[in-house]
Amino acid sequence: MFEELRVPVLVAPMAGGPTTPELVAAVAEAGGSGFLAAGYLTADALGERIAKTRELTSRPFGVNLFVPGRKSDVDLSPYVRRIEEEARHYEAEPGDPRWEDDDYPAKVDLVAAQRIPFVSFTFGLPSTTDVARLHEAGSQVIVTVTTPEEAVRAVEVGADALCVQGFEAGAHRGLFVDDPEHPAGGEVYGLLALLRLIGSAVDLPLIAAGGIVHGADVAAVLAAGADAAQLGTAFLRADEAGTQLAHRKALAEGGRVTAITRAFSGRPARGLVNRFLTEHSPYAPSAYPQVHHLTKPVRAAAHAAGDPEGVNLWGGQTYSVAPEGPAAEIVARLKAEAKAAQERVTRRLG
Repeated sequence: MFEELRVPVLVAPMAGGPTTPELVAAVAEAGGSGFLAAGYLTADALGERIAKTRELTSRPFGVNLFVPGRKSDVDLSPYVRRIEEEARHYEAEPGDPRWEDDDYPAKVDLVAAQRIPFVSFTFGLPSTTDVARLHEAGSQVIVTVTTPEEAVRAVEVGADALCVQGFEAGAHRGLFVDDPEHPAGGEVYGLLALLRLIGSAVDLPLIAAGGIVHGADVAAVLAAGADAAQLGTAFLRADEAGTQLAHRKALAEGGRVTAITRAFSGRPARGLVNRFLTEHSPYAPSAYPQVHHLTKPVRAAAHAAGDPEGVNLWGGQTYSVAPEGPAAEIVARLKAEAKAAQERVTRRLG
C-alpha cells in the first residue's frame, strides 16, 4: 500500500489542532505521507483543510474519521459539578455535555466525493456499505485497532490495512469499545507484541503506531512486520504543527510522566501528568464525547492563560526524546537513523 513512499513514515491524525495541512504536506513532500484529522471538525471545515493540503502538495495523503459510538447513559452530574469548580480557576463556564456524531455521515460523503486515497477510522468500524462506497471512489480503507480481536473484525468489514496502535501511543486509544471498568478502557498491548499477534491473526498491510520517535523505532517496526510507521508525538514540536504554546513548552521541558486518563474527553487517552489529570481522573466517567464538550471551554481558557496544568497535554511515552524543527528535517533525520539502525543490525548478525 505504501510502497511508493520514499520514507515509510506517516504523520498521525492528531485532532484538535496539531495536525495541520502544512504539516501533512511537508511530510508528504519529504517522502512520507500523513492523515488529516477530521475529529471535532464540521464537514465544511474538513473540506477546507483537504483543499489547503492539495494546494500545498500533489502527493497522496489520507483523512482520519472518528466513528461515533453509543451514547453513554451514565449520570454526568457529579463530574459536571467538578468541572464547574475547575472552570472558576479560569473565570470560564463549562460546556454543554452533549452527545453528537461528529458530523460523521457528512464526512464520509465528503471523503468519498473527494476520492481521498487513504481513509482511516478510529474508535470503531465503518459499515460495510461505507467501505464499499469508499472502494468505489478509489480509496483504501484503514482501521485503527488495539487488539487482535479488533483486527479480525476489521478484516470482516473489508479493511485494506490496519493501523496497529500500541499502548505507548499518545492521545486517545483507538478502542472500539471503552470498558468503564478498565482504567485503560480495555486490554493493553505493547506495540511490538501487538504487531506479532495481529500479524499472526490476519493477512493485511500493517501500520505501526505508538511511541515511535526515532528512526531506530521505525526500523524496528518494519522488521517486526509493519509496512509503515505512523508518528504523532514525534511531530508535535514540528514547526508546521498546530500544537499550542503551553503544550509545546511542557513537551520541551520533559520531566513529567505520562498516564492514561478519561478526565478531558471521557475516553482513555495518554497525556503528560498535570494537575487537571491528577485531580479529576479518579472521577471521570466513560462518556465520550460528552466529557469532551464539557471540558472544552475550560481547557481553552487554560490555554489562553498559558497554564499547562489545566489542559490536555497529549503525548506518547517517549515524548521527552521527540525532535523539534521543520517537518522535512524530522523526516530526513528519521530516515538516516533508520538506515543506521539497519546497518547496526546487519553488522551484529553478520
